[in-house]
Amino acid sequence: MPLLTPQRLIMLVFFLQPVAFGSWLPRIPEVQAGLGLGPAALALALLGMPVGTLLTLPFAGPLVGRIGARTTIIVGFVYYAIAVSLPAFSPDPLLLFVALILAGSAISFLELGLNVGADAVEKATGRLIMTKSHGFWSIGIMVGSLIGSAMAGLGLAPHWAIAAVALVTLPMGIAAGLALPPLEAEQASADTPQRSAWSLPSPALIGICLFVFGITMTEGAMADWSAIFLRDALMAEGGIVGLGYSVFAFMVAAGRFGGDSLKARLGAVGTARLCGTLAVLGAVLLYLAPNVTIALIGFGTIGFGVSVGFPLAVTAAAGIGDRAASANVAVLSFVALTGFLIGPPLIGFVAEHSDIRIGVACVVPFLLLSLFLTGRLRARPVTSKHNPEAEIAGVL
Repeated sequence: MPLLTPQRLIMLVFFLQPVAFGSWLPRIPEVQAGLGLGPAALALALLGMPVGTLLTLPFAGPLVGRIGARTTIIVGFVYYAIAVSLPAFSPDPLLLFVALILAGSAISFLELGLNVGADAVEKATGRLIMTKSHGFWSIGIMVGSLIGSAMAGLGLAPHWAIAAVALVTLPMGIAAGLALPPLEAEQASADTPQRSAWSLPSPALIGICLFVFGITMTEGAMADWSAIFLRDALMAEGGIVGLGYSVFAFMVAAGRFGGDSLKARLGAVGTARLCGTLAVLGAVLLYLAPNVTIALIGFGTIGFGVSVGFPLAVTAAAGIGDRAASANVAVLSFVALTGFLIGPPLIGFVAEHSDIRIGVACVVPFLLLSLFLTGRLRARPVTSKHNPEAEIAGVL
């Protein structure tokens, strides 16, 4: 077997993509302090990322379908490396908001290409790699957060540190993208009734999207507020504040690497229910944590609990069968990234008027909603009239 198989290459780009973004996460408290922002002001600035996602994904879906996942990965890495470096250079809150819009745009575009690419590799090779690919993404963001924490401990300024990480990972991402074989744009079968790709999402897809919203909202909350939680709620200092997200990301990766085996034993719904219950318990433990050690256990439990939610949802959405799989995955990615990016501002607004513990506890109702909707992962194909437009991969 050749060393650089399509499966290994797609897993490599899943690993490389979040490293630079992960290195930004432990530096958020420094950027907040440098700009003199309170929790609410920081929350407003963080809204830039969901705005970037909202502006980008409706157009990214059709674009990825036309240029293909491979080209998206190559071009997207360049855009991403530039955009993810900008927030730490921001001299004021307004420019931080604008920089985060660009970062959110780049992340959503590149991650859509990654998910469509993984789906295409699965279909081409007949080997399941989606959950494992997301495991490598989790390892990548964990490595990035550790690098960010180490650079913070060394006293390296956030803007130069994040730019350096982006510059190092950029050529590797481009090289991996160039090494990928052309990934054929998937097409829906002409023998299967298809809905218009421009029609409203089916009830099956809406249920899956609502399920994944609570999962990714929690991921976003842990990404942006774990360091601040440890600093403000438990008085952690220095590189310790970055450990919360590192533990969370490690357990997300562990859950994803074991997700295929768990799914084989319990099925998609059983796996989602077990992990969803753990996520809720972890969030309650984090809220009650009296010290850093207990908080880290809470972060880890939440991480394992939310680990398989998005990969399971991608598979379920791609398998609905009512239109091109990449069209449904684009809609799911839109909702998932929106959840990932809306969670942090919500927590900031709540923390401004109460405290960071109550702010972080806001994820519990959304996790309970996801737990309630786990049955939607058994989504059945929806039958409707055929429309050739639905055969265009990536069209929303």
